Amino acid sequence: MEVLRYSGETPRARRACSNKQQPYSHRKKNVWIRVDPKERPKRNANRKEMLCKFWANGDCEKGDRCPDLHSWSHGDHVSVAATLRGHNQEVTGIAYPSRGDKLYSGSKDGTVRVWNCYTGQCERVINLGEAVYSLIHESPWIFIGMSNLVKAWNIQSGAKFRLDGPVGQVYAMIFDTNILFAATQSGQILAWKVNSKCETTNPFQPAISLEGHTRDVVCLTIARNMLYSGSMDGTIKKWDLGTFRCLTTVKGHSWAVMSLVCWDSFLVSCSLDGTIKAWAYTEEGSLKVCYTHEQQQGVLALGGVNIPGKPNEERRHDILLCSCQDNSVHLYELPSFKKKGRLFARQRIGSIHVQDGTGGLFFVGDGTGLITVGKIAC
Repeated sequence: MEVLRYSGETPRARRACSNKQQPYSHRKKNVWIRVDPKERPKRNANRKEMLCKFWANGDCEKGDRCPDLHSWSHGDHVSVAATLRGHNQEVTGIAYPSRGDKLYSGSKDGTVRVWNCYTGQCERVINLGEAVYSLIHESPWIFIGMSNLVKAWNIQSGAKFRLDGPVGQVYAMIFDTNILFAATQSGQILAWKVNSKCETTNPFQPAISLEGHTRDVVCLTIARNMLYSGSMDGTIKKWDLGTFRCLTTVKGHSWAVMSLVCWDSFLVSCSLDGTIKAWAYTEEGSLKVCYTHEQQQGVLALGGVNIPGKPNEERRHDILLCSCQDNSVHLYELPSFKKKGRLFARQRIGSIHVQDGTGGLFFVGDGTGLITVGKIAC
């Protein structure tokens, strides 16, 4: 992304510019000049925004004299509300059913844990024997994505079913009306239709396999009655939920598309290429990049939460959560991408779960198996 730098006698803030015309060759006072990103002057990072690794491991000897941060959160708008310990490998899925008092989590340690939301205690451990790669909730079901299969668990009746068909790991799932979609390592998106009248036999019947991606499909979302998928091949595909046809394919990222979320009238994507992109829906039915945020490091997962404004405010606050390869979650207010804070972890955070109606709570799982409950206050 090109940057404009003020070259007058007084310094001013930089401005982002998407105009890709020829660079200016003159340098007069009080004009904006284009600067190659590689030539940007390096600034000293605010050390108090960097987590002290020694403190995180419990052995920082500098105490208050340490120039780095001794806290798992940074900023006035985010804090750690609770931590849930029990998994011993990466947490890959979190689900918090609305109007419920239980939190469900899946991990590569081969277990699903059921947590009491009031006490923070683990009430049940389900040993599946194999790694869990994704987990979602759609009342009354918990869906668990594993290698070469999906397990469906009715948390009301206790019934459990096995959904065969996936080839490789199931990285993401999403449910729409009466259809479950699963994104797989093989590049396929499998769909099962649910027959709610089946009480004794498996109610999930294979419907179709959506093919088109050339590498692993790792994220799914639904917006405007369309299914959107992101893949390691760097593309985003749009699928018609009625016909299951691929309507369009766009490539705006140079590396894997890791997560997709819907915000307002936009689709937001993130990638290992270090960018977050906002896509606008065109009249032709395709997608067009309308904004790119440079994160400068790989982005692993996204989550969006709406926070009501204060009593004297009319507007709400739309917060985007971005898990990055620096082992932290960055919080931005949309559409300005104004920084609202950070939440840190010992290892990468691969799963983010947000739930409207929780008063600004969000849930993240990291590579150590720890689940952190964050709190946003605007």
